[in-house]
Amino acid sequence: MNHRELGSSGVEVSEVGFGAWVVGTDWWGDRTREQAVDMLHHAIDRGITYFDTGDVYGHGDSEELVGEALGEYRDEVTVSTKVGYDFYNNPQAGHGELPKRVDPDWIETALDRSLDRLDMEYVDHLMLHNVNVGEVDPDVLEALDELQESGRVDSVGWALGPSIGWLAEAEMAVEEGFDAVQLVFNVFEQTPGRHTIETIRELDADTSVVPRVPHSSGLLNEQVTPDTELGEGDHRAHRPDEWYETGWEKVDALRFLEDPDHAEGTRTMGQASIQWLLGHDEVASVTPTFRTTDDIDEWAAAPDTPALSDAEMERVEELYRDNFGIDRDDGMDALRSSVGGADLDGVDKQAAGD
Repeated sequence: MNHRELGSSGVEVSEVGFGAWVVGTDWWGDRTREQAVDMLHHAIDRGITYFDTGDVYGHGDSEELVGEALGEYRDEVTVSTKVGYDFYNNPQAGHGELPKRVDPDWIETALDRSLDRLDMEYVDHLMLHNVNVGEVDPDVLEALDELQESGRVDSVGWALGPSIGWLAEAEMAVEEGFDAVQLVFNVFEQTPGRHTIETIRELDADTSVVPRVPHSSGLLNEQVTPDTELGEGDHRAHRPDEWYETGWEKVDALRFLEDPDHAEGTRTMGQASIQWLLGHDEVASVTPTFRTTDDIDEWAAAPDTPALSDAEMERVEELYRDNFGIDRDDGMDALRSSVGGADLDGVDKQAAGD
C-alpha cells in the first residue's frame, strides 16, 4: 500500500481508505459489532491505514467501533472524523438529513465527545460535515486553528454533501487552505472533482482531494447489475432507474481498462476505477464503501495493479466528453448548490430543484 500526504499537513493516508460509515449503521448492510471490528482489522491486514468516520454515523456507534478496533494500532493508523450535525437533540428519520450546527462552541464540544467515543487524545484529521459556505465564517475558521494548536487535531478538511455538487464549498475550502476536500468523484460523476482540482491548480494550493463513491453506487464495481434488486433501505436505491440503465452501457465502454496493454497484469473494473482517481496527483486517498471483506481484498489491492497510462486516461476523458456515446437522459443532470446555482455558471448542470 502506498501513502500520500493530506495537503501540506504532514498527515499521511493510505491510497485506499476505509469509509467507516459502513460500520455502526445499517444503511450499507447489517453486521454485528464483532463483524464490524473484524472488518476494520481485516482492512489493517490488507495495508489500509486511513480510517474515516463521523460522529453522526450511527449516532456515535461508528466512532466507538473504530476506537475499539484501532486502539492497539493507534500509532500505526490515521483517523479522521467529522462534526457538524446535531444528532444529540434530534431523532434520525430514515435517511433524512439532520439539523446542522457549526458554531465554534459546538465544533469543540462535538470533537471532545468524538474523542471520548474513539478513546483517543487526538484525531489526525477533522472534517466539517456537509456544511454550507454561509455557515463557515471567520469565527469557525479561527476555532479550527485553535483546535489544531491545542493538539487535538492535526489537520482539517471539508466533507461535501449530502449527495453531489457543492462547488462553492469546494472553492472556499481551497481558498481558505483546508488540508483536504472530501467529495463524490468517480469516472461517471466528474464535475465536482474536476472543478476542485482546477481550483487547486489555479490557486497553486496544497489542498488534497479525497473521493468517496468511487464506484458510482455499485456500477463501477459491478455490484449493481440488471439482475440486482435493491432492497428497502439500501442507500443505493436513491439513484433513478435511468442512471443504472445508462451506467451499464458506460461500464461496457470501459472494458479496455481491465486489460492494460502497457504493463503486465490485469485490473477488475472496481480496481481500475480507483486507479483512475489515483491518476490525479491531487487525490490523496480513495474511500470506497466496503460491504464485505472480499471488497477489502479487491479494492485495497488496487494500487498494486498497473497504473493507468496517459493513453488510458485520455481515452476515458474522450468517452466522458462524449457521454460514452449515449444520447439518453441518465436522470442525474442536477447538482446541489447552497448559493442558488451561482456556482454552476459554466457547468453543464442545473441546480437541484430548478
